[in-house]
Amino acid sequence: MMRSALIGLVLLVASAAASAQEQEPRFAWPAACTLGQDCFIQNYVDTAPGPRFANFRCDRLGYDGDNGIDIRLRDLAAMRQGVDILAAADGTVLRVRDGEPDISVKERGAEAVKDVKAGNAVIIDHGGGWQTRYAHMKQGSIRVKPGDTVKTGQPLGQIGLSGSTEFPHVEFTVMKAQGDGAVEAFIDPFTALPIGSGCETAGHPLWAADVPYIPTGLLIAGFAAGPADWETARRGDYAGIKGGRNAPLVLWAESFGVRGGDTQTVVITGPDGKPVHQDRTVLAESKNLWSVFSGRRAPPGGWKPGTYTGRYQLERNSVLVIDTERKVEIP
Repeated sequence: MMRSALIGLVLLVASAAASAQEQEPRFAWPAACTLGQDCFIQNYVDTAPGPRFANFRCDRLGYDGDNGIDIRLRDLAAMRQGVDILAAADGTVLRVRDGEPDISVKERGAEAVKDVKAGNAVIIDHGGGWQTRYAHMKQGSIRVKPGDTVKTGQPLGQIGLSGSTEFPHVEFTVMKAQGDGAVEAFIDPFTALPIGSGCETAGHPLWAADVPYIPTGLLIAGFAAGPADWETARRGDYAGIKGGRNAPLVLWAESFGVRGGDTQTVVITGPDGKPVHQDRTVLAESKNLWSVFSGRRAPPGGWKPGTYTGRYQLERNSVLVIDTERKVEIP
């Protein structure tokens, strides 16, 4: 009899757990971009308790105390073209804020955004206490208002640079609220667990489809006629640049998730296919955001006319994790 009762209790607990999962929402990808191609998750939810960081993979991609995932675009040029933010599940719009300019916090200053850190934002109620927030939206792009009913995949606005941020992205945050609507927990959509639960704690994703983990990737790269100015690069102003016969030839790249011990290689080849510049470096430390430029001055008599090819590679444990080429014409 006791054994039967124990089996019954186990089945009851298993049934309750399964029922709880069935009541959880399943979230669609909340942006009109393809992960790993034209957008990337640069920061993940902080799963580590206390004053340190670890995301759900026990990796360092993110920052201490982060309660959402940052889905970023490559640069400001992509933001200006317009990338929609999409409702991750059916629901009702609770709150909306608009009117904050798309200006980096480095330019505005922390004091100017201390009360509007999320910038322009939309919060949606999905029922059962589940809510999602879409932050740092582009000024004037929001298409919904409080009380609106939205469907999965419906455009809410566009990715922007409002609030406390330095790069164009949407911060997607999952929240669990009490009956009065007050948030009681921030939830990691990759584990369905509250933040601070520990990176080795078992969980299950809340995503409706597979969302791969990309620990390292290239954001932007190109040529410049001298040392790269990173604000110019992030605005996309180097696109279509022409080389000069007597100007320096410099390849630049910005990546995320590099690790100490990675080897980066920069090679620039001339129109004849022969290298005119090579640089190989072992990175000393890990960085969530990494910028590099490398090149050389024009030789005596100037560069020969033609197409120059720059190649940037990042190698980890003898495996290429980044391998990209860019070209520039010298008339």
